[in-house]
Amino acid sequence: MVHIAIMKKSWGLIDKILSGEKTIESRWYKNRCRPWDQIKVGDTIYFKDSPGPVRAKAKVDKVIQFVDLNAKKRDKILSRYGKSVLGTGGDPENIKGYFKDKRYCILVFFNKARKVTPFNINKTGFGAQSAWLIVDNINKIKR
Repeated sequence: MVHIAIMKKSWGLIDKILSGEKTIESRWYKNRCRPWDQIKVGDTIYFKDSPGPVRAKAKVDKVIQFVDLNAKKRDKILSRYGKSVLGTGGDPENIKGYFKDKRYCILVFFNKARKVTPFNINKTGFGAQSAWLIVDNINKIKR
């Protein structure tokens, strides 16, 4: 499968992916949603800022899913994986509010991150607020 992770542009994470500082993509939820149980080792992830074109891609190495999170469990995840999730310049303390009240977390470890020729996608049918798309072929949504 092919995944498109839509990133928060203000956090500058795609540049950290390309520099090798960020090697884990995390998604934190109150309820389970994409890519929960839908991403596997060997899948491809494309990364795009919102707004902006797709600029990078990588291969999935490993996936870990956490359930029934509380403050202690969230802090433990951030303590162990925070630098790889946010990049070496990241400080989980600065964005802890984002993780507050999240009950589920998925960590997607990736490798072989590289630039791609930038391209836009058509999100029609995925929902305007979708931050993770899954398709069987990237050409189906390339514009």
